Amino acid sequence: MALLSVEEIHAAYGLSRVLFGISLSVEPGECVCLLGRNGVGKSTTLRAIMGLTPPRAGRVVWHGKDVTGWPTYRIARAGIGFVPEDRRIFAELSVWENLDVAARAANRPGAWTIPRVCELFPILAERRDQRGGFLSGGEQQMLTIARALVGNPELLLLDEPSEGLAPLVVDMLAEKIAELKAQGLTILLAEQGVAFSLALADRVYVLEKGAVKHAGPAAELRDDPALLERLMAL
Repeated sequence: MALLSVEEIHAAYGLSRVLFGISLSVEPGECVCLLGRNGVGKSTTLRAIMGLTPPRAGRVVWHGKDVTGWPTYRIARAGIGFVPEDRRIFAELSVWENLDVAARAANRPGAWTIPRVCELFPILAERRDQRGGFLSGGEQQMLTIARALVGNPELLLLDEPSEGLAPLVVDMLAEKIAELKAQGLTILLAEQGVAFSLALADRVYVLEKGAVKHAGPAAELRDDPALLERLMAL
């Protein structure tokens, strides 16, 4: 049984329809990537899973249970962590306070503690008392991922984690996400960066205009540049 199944979901913002029957699945231990240009529905798919943009039709199934329509806090406490594109850290709180608030709110026991996420991202330990709003973009992204991890999720949703970051920071972030995957964390990644995505993903879904246009192993796209170019030119 898939850990997560998304079944024919449709979603809209007001009268503007964005998703048109998206279906996907994520197996335990996989890294699955949603690929596609800006505006194709990648972020909305993640938001629909989290209940932030509730589907107008279709189902989100977690551990075999229909969680469509659940409030976001309940989905998070069920074991799905979310790293949003805009990060949304508490700018006035310190790094430690951001992490402490997240751990208390999630109230899920597990191996991911504040000291452990600081081992994964040592810069957070160095910046422990610094306010979130004074961190660099890369440091804020690390904090956002760490904040999701202290909720001890079984599945981590990452929305455009490399966007706006310097190349060296992107490379470091890819290494850290690969480390999380190697430790057994299941990941669903929405990302425009093709090289970043294909280096991490086991399987990919290519989206165009709110629908899945291609699904298959990431290796297929790594090994066939012509196919990749055709799909990403949609």
